[in-house]
Amino acid sequence: RFNSINAKVEKWLALSIVSQLSSPMNNTVIKVENISKEYHLGTISHGTLSRDMESWIAKLRGKEDPNSKIGSDGYGVQNGSFKALDDVSFEVNQGDVLGIIGRNGAGKSTLLKIISQVTTPSSGAIKIKGRVASLLEVGTGFHPELTGRENIFLNGAILGMAKQEIRRKFDEIVDFAEIEKFIDTPVKRYSSGMYVRLAFAVAAHLDPEILIVDEVLAVGDASFQAKCLGKMHDVSRTGRTVLFVSHNMAAIRQLCTRAIRIADGYLVDSGDPESVIREYLRLVIKQDMGAEVTFPVDDSKDFQMLKVRLINNEEKCMDAFHCDEPIYVEIESISRKPIVDLYGYFAISHADGIGTIVLVSDSRDCPPDAFDKLPSGVHIHRITIPTRLLGAGEYSVHISFASKYHTEFLVDAPERDLVKFTVSDLITARGNNRGGYISTLLPWKLTPQ
Repeated sequence: RFNSINAKVEKWLALSIVSQLSSPMNNTVIKVENISKEYHLGTISHGTLSRDMESWIAKLRGKEDPNSKIGSDGYGVQNGSFKALDDVSFEVNQGDVLGIIGRNGAGKSTLLKIISQVTTPSSGAIKIKGRVASLLEVGTGFHPELTGRENIFLNGAILGMAKQEIRRKFDEIVDFAEIEKFIDTPVKRYSSGMYVRLAFAVAAHLDPEILIVDEVLAVGDASFQAKCLGKMHDVSRTGRTVLFVSHNMAAIRQLCTRAIRIADGYLVDSGDPESVIREYLRLVIKQDMGAEVTFPVDDSKDFQMLKVRLINNEEKCMDAFHCDEPIYVEIESISRKPIVDLYGYFAISHADGIGTIVLVSDSRDCPPDAFDKLPSGVHIHRITIPTRLLGAGEYSVHISFASKYHTEFLVDAPERDLVKFTVSDLITARGNNRGGYISTLLPWKLTPQ
C-alpha cells in the first residue's frame, strides 16, 4: 500500500511539474499586481505624543488610523496624501525589453524602485523570478570614499555575485566604463559621467536575469549612450529581461519590444512601442501646443510675427493631416519699417525624442525674397508643404527672421517651437508603420532584359 501511495504521489508531482513548465505563466519573470504607492505630505508625525500613540495602537489592532483623515481639522497629515502609483498591474516575460514612458512625475521611477525592492508598495503585490540589477540613480550603491575597484566588488556583492565571478568580469567592466586610469581613485572625485559609466558597467556585466535602468544614461555622452544601448540589446538577446525608463523616444523605439505608459500614477497604455509612443506624443503635443500661436504686439520691434497657424485645403486650422494633402503654414506679420536683407528661416523637426530636423527652408531660396525691404503694414505669407513629403509622425515648426544689416541680426526669433502637428499615412501598404521621415512613393519598374 505504501509503494502504491508513493507511486501516486510521484506521478502527481511529475504531472504538476510538466503542467507548470507548459504553462504560459512559467515564462513570466515579473508580475505586478494592483500596486499602489501613497506618500503622505507634510509632517511625519501627528504633532503630539498622544496622537502618535493613538495611531500606533490603531495600527496594532488592525484598525483605521484616526489621525490620517485628509482634511480632518488640521490634524494628522498637514497637506493630505499623494498617490505616486494607483492600482498598477502588468506582467513582463523573460527576454522582454520593456520601455516605460510618461511625463515627469508620472510615477515611472517609483515603479522601478518598487520592482527593485528599494521601497515597498502601500498595497498590492509584486512577484519576481530571477536576480535583479538596478541602475536607478547616478552611483547607486557606491561608497564615495572607496575606489572604483573597491566599489566594483562592493556593488557586485550587493547584487549577490560571488567574489570569483566579480574577478572574472572585472577587466571587462573596467574596459567598458573607460576609467582604467582612475580605477584606484576614490569615486567621490569622479565626474557624474564617470559615475554613470562605472555604475552601468557593473550592473550590466554581472549577469543579472533582470536589468532595470532608469533615465541615468542622459548624463553620459552620445557615444557612451550608444554603447549602453548596444549592451542592453546584447543582454536582451541572451534571454534576459530589461526594464528601461527613458524620455528618449528614439531609444525606446530602437531597443524595446514592448512599452507601457504611466500617467498620474495609472497604467494608461500598453502594447508595441510604436503605438504607445505615437499616442503619448499625440497627447503631449495636444496638451502643450496647438495648430495656432499668437504673439503679443511689441511696438519696439521693427518687424514681428503676429500669428502662425497651420491650415488645410479647406482653409481650416488643423493640427492633424494625412500624407496626401498639402499643409499650409500661414505667417501673419507686421513691418513697422522696411529692413534691408530681411529673410525668414523655417524648419520642421520630428518628435523622435531628439528633435531631428527633417526640412529647412530659407525665404532666399526662391528669389526674389518676399521679406527683403518689406513695406510697412500687416502682411500674410504662406509656406506650402507639398503632398507625400513628410512621413507619418509628429512634427514641430520653428520660424525666425534675421538680417545682417539689422542692429541685433536676429529681428524676430521666438525661442521655442511655434506649432505642432501630426501626419498620418492612410493609403499605402505599410501605412503609419512604413517608418522614415519622408513618404515619397518610388515606383518599382521591371527593366527589360
